[in-house]
Amino acid sequence: MIRRIPIASRIKIALIDALQETVTKVIQQTGSLHNCKYADIRIGINEMKHASAEDGKAKGAGEDASISFGIRMLAGEMTAWGYYGQELGEAESTPKSIHKKLTLGMHTAYARAVTNAKKKAEFQSLAPSLREVNLAKIDICNDTIHATFDEDPRNAPLKDIITLCTTTSQDMRSISKDVHYTYAHVQTGINRELFCSTEGACIDQSYALTQGVVSVVAQKAGGIPEICYDYVGDLRGWEVLKDKNVYQQSFDEFALLRTRETVELIDAEFLSATDEPVIVVTNPHFNALLVHEIVGHPTEADRALKLETAYAGRSWLFWDFDDNELEKQIASPLLTAYSDPSIHGYGHYKYDMEGTPGKRVNLIENGIFKGFMNGREQAAILNQPPNGSMRATESYYVPLVRMTNTVFANGNTPPSEIIAEVRDGYYIVNHRIPSISESRENFRISSQRVYKIENGQTTTLYRQGGITADSKDFLMNIDAIGNDFEVFPVPHCGKGQPMQIMRVGNGSPTLRSKARLTGH
Repeated sequence: MIRRIPIASRIKIALIDALQETVTKVIQQTGSLHNCKYADIRIGINEMKHASAEDGKAKGAGEDASISFGIRMLAGEMTAWGYYGQELGEAESTPKSIHKKLTLGMHTAYARAVTNAKKKAEFQSLAPSLREVNLAKIDICNDTIHATFDEDPRNAPLKDIITLCTTTSQDMRSISKDVHYTYAHVQTGINRELFCSTEGACIDQSYALTQGVVSVVAQKAGGIPEICYDYVGDLRGWEVLKDKNVYQQSFDEFALLRTRETVELIDAEFLSATDEPVIVVTNPHFNALLVHEIVGHPTEADRALKLETAYAGRSWLFWDFDDNELEKQIASPLLTAYSDPSIHGYGHYKYDMEGTPGKRVNLIENGIFKGFMNGREQAAILNQPPNGSMRATESYYVPLVRMTNTVFANGNTPPSEIIAEVRDGYYIVNHRIPSISESRENFRISSQRVYKIENGQTTTLYRQGGITADSKDFLMNIDAIGNDFEVFPVPHCGKGQPMQIMRVGNGSPTLRSKARLTGH
């Protein structure tokens, strides 16, 4: 866990200004290390305010700060990675102390790299895939990127954050006597990270973050409860919780909408599962999780190359260099999917955590699979240009290939027309819980709401349903794409050992395809 320090301490993001010279000096020292091919240092500071409330009563609040660093090293005869990361306390946050910590970390990372290189050479005869690490070339950048906001998160009074949570959760509770539990959580703050490498890169990058989470439980006497959990957020300031978000609603309005929907569901019928595929129209919120699971994760190059398979699994798009889906049709010609850190969303940034400029990556073009999100190592293996997709949750974690803003591209058809063309089908509204196969070749995702479509009109409302399909079958059967594209915040994307929970952006317009219904 990151060590949290009261924000009243002297740890502020402005401390980075005093550390650039220190980090540069430590990086320069690597030149004296035998067979050191490359090194980089990331040091980051986070300032955050937060509060939560249940049923109109405050449950917790705080003003926190954290500081940590991570060092990567490529060294040894058969070049291998070494890594060292550490979180720091207030007493360790002076330039002198940090210089000492970074120097120790550099030598530790170097020793690990040399040992890993020796072991790799020792076992290469048993595992020919063990090769030295090479990094694809990138443009070396020196740049400063400031956080974007209308209202500085650091200026939001903690008492206002607490009040927002308590009043919102109380307003949710007052919607109906059938509401038995409400929860509201808000956080807002700024992150700043300095990246320096032996190649000469020096990038100082900051971003704001504001997020609100709501949860509600509704139940009739003797009935089965209905639960909703959803969130709103963006890499901006306090204005996000007023109405500068994908829903164009204040946090309270968003919370009340989700509460009313949950109360409505407790009177709805339970959806029955089907043995055969039916026509389904899926809305943008639902498709955000769909693209995340069946396109986003399997197009991360480290998982495709079996370099990171523990929690996130492998990829149905790439079994090996002779058996893969590259340049093959995997989806309807109507469908394009891409990952783009330049658009607004939780996956927005200018440079990744290797100092590579972030680029739009076309994953699927008119149904044809085109390539992967990658880091420099994976780009070299695949002989593809680096596209800047390496990120870590905190500076002391090692960067992994992560989604940015990964989306299905917009179409041309109004959603109302897509539904109007359906004689007999179902409208799947808003995602809930995913269950995905290890290589993402099939999926089961539940939804918050399901409507029957009869003769072009939505009719009966159902609860506790969803859809399941083989990933390729669902993508190939898409026959209509809406013009209502949106990018949604997805704050809990897990990957890596130790686990890293990353915020990413996922989006889509309305889609129409075929899938089996899940339910009761």
